[in-house]
Amino acid sequence: MSVNWGGLVAVIIFYIIILAIGLFAARKTRGKTDSEDLMLAGRNIGLVVGIFTMTATWVGGGYINGTAQSVFDSGLLWAQAPWGYAISLVLGGLLFAKKMREQGYVTMLDPFQQKYGERMGGLLFLPALSGEVFWSAAILSSLGATVSVILEINLELAVIISACIAVFYTLFGGLYSVAYTDVVQLICIFIGLWICLPFSLTSEYVEPIVDTSTGWLGEWDSKFTGVWIDYALLLMFGGIPWQVYFQRVLSSKTAARAQILSFVAAFGCIIMAIPSVLVGAVARGTDWNMTDYGKDVENSNIVLPLVLQYLTPPFISFIGLGAVSAAVMSSADSSILSASSMFARNIYKLIFRQKASEREILWVMRIAIFGMGILSTILSLTINSIYGLWYLCSDFVYVVLFPQLFCVIYFEFCNTYGSLAGYIIGLFLRLGGGEPLLSLDPFIKYPYYDEKDGQLFPFRTFCMIISFISILSVSHISRCVLMGVDRKWDVFLCVTNIPESTKYSMDDPVELDSKETKGDQLPEPVIEEPAHKSTEELVKSDTYIE
Repeated sequence: MSVNWGGLVAVIIFYIIILAIGLFAARKTRGKTDSEDLMLAGRNIGLVVGIFTMTATWVGGGYINGTAQSVFDSGLLWAQAPWGYAISLVLGGLLFAKKMREQGYVTMLDPFQQKYGERMGGLLFLPALSGEVFWSAAILSSLGATVSVILEINLELAVIISACIAVFYTLFGGLYSVAYTDVVQLICIFIGLWICLPFSLTSEYVEPIVDTSTGWLGEWDSKFTGVWIDYALLLMFGGIPWQVYFQRVLSSKTAARAQILSFVAAFGCIIMAIPSVLVGAVARGTDWNMTDYGKDVENSNIVLPLVLQYLTPPFISFIGLGAVSAAVMSSADSSILSASSMFARNIYKLIFRQKASEREILWVMRIAIFGMGILSTILSLTINSIYGLWYLCSDFVYVVLFPQLFCVIYFEFCNTYGSLAGYIIGLFLRLGGGEPLLSLDPFIKYPYYDEKDGQLFPFRTFCMIISFISILSVSHISRCVLMGVDRKWDVFLCVTNIPESTKYSMDDPVELDSKETKGDQLPEPVIEEPAHKSTEELVKSDTYIE
């Protein structure tokens, strides 16, 4: 395989364009020392830019490359991610966008830390972090696949350079840079793919996709019905509890606009998947031995860049490869920013340094951006399957975080005991099912387990449901039990969080003695329920004790 000099020049040109736009957008944060400006762009994202950046929540490098790979490998029947993530945006808009935006949260973890305490919120940061890291790794992996087709250079070097560029402009511009580069990202993907399709579809090396529909549409095997259902539900509900999604929701001017952006972005996800599906179908019906590539495709990760390079004229290939490569690179920024925002605010500030200044938080956030970039790059170079990474990033988020988010928003009686129980039980059951991508062998063999095909039971959904039931049941039981015992047994101070000396009837006026109040939560004048004041108020309150 020789170097595609035209593709190389195109990649460089489009990289420069993305970098320039990212740095230009960063000017909006110049002179501002408020960390929320960097995280949420001052909650002032416009409608048009908001639609683009919300759509880009999912439509990025992993999306276009992963969809083409899935259609090529297993057929359209198993390419569930496009419509699965589109439905997740609709559900997110209906169930969570309005409630989260109306409360004025800064990150997705805020409601957890307000209700369950800072330390439980810190524990929930781990699955949220894993999701963002795997998502960024999937994007960088797809970028490496594209660059490997264009150049005969060290793959690791190409991925590292691309990650550095994305980290660089995110470091200075925050969500402003992410949002504005998202606009260019989607335009590049849309134009880059659609301009190549007429040529690839009519290539002399490609059979008409109508004649090869049996292959690229896929075949149904009833043996894997449980697996198909499991992945479908994972994408629909596991696509909701993401900081990368809620960062867009919380940056909207109003709650109503946050919902509108979610609904429009869902439609955008479907539209943007169409060219990738067609590219996968074209690749499936191509006689690759007759092309300049000269051999069968062994690594399905690279089918999209292969189609762009070998089935289109040089000039069209120039535009397609350059635009797609730049778009893939720019789509890594949002996950890196999201995880860094959660770490700086919900871990560093609210757990370790409650009195940290805004300038200090900004620097911690920038250091975290570097760390996230390094971690994502390492994973992208060690796990081969783009589509596998794509599924894996939603896996633990679905099992652990979705039931937690639903309960904290919709069930007032849920408390720290229930949250911790659901977290541990859900995580244990999920790890018990094993994970081939992480070389983790199963130690729990669910019904219909097969030594060759692995878990055929929808065990991820089972784990999520058990976690959900555990949160509700343990919260209710602990509330009933602890209300009748001495408050010293309430370890988390989330049920009997009012001292004995200040107990009162609902009709009596009361003054709380701040010296006797301890714990992560400030009591309100209802014995049965934990407090619901904002985390910022807790940090500044005289009654807050570390």
